[in-house]
Amino acid sequence: MDKMDEKKKERESGPPVYVKYIGLSFQLFGIIGAGTYFGWWLQQRSEMKFPIWILVFCFFSVFVAFYQLWVSMKRDK
Repeated sequence: MDKMDEKKKERESGPPVYVKYIGLSFQLFGIIGAGTYFGWWLQQRSEMKFPIWILVFCFFSVFVAFYQLWVSMKRDK
């Protein structure tokens, strides 16, 4: 019971849970946005007709964002 009481006190003393997840959503948005922007910038520099760099960096940034989400959720257990 001591461990449960300690966890309960930690939850009550810290910020509400939804604040953490709002911050996490902004992080995900930032990662995907930055990756897509970098892909767009690289695409403009390469002057290729097919948007390969936008696609590569967009999908890569989505993968990185979901990996960060998974690590964060795993840490919460």
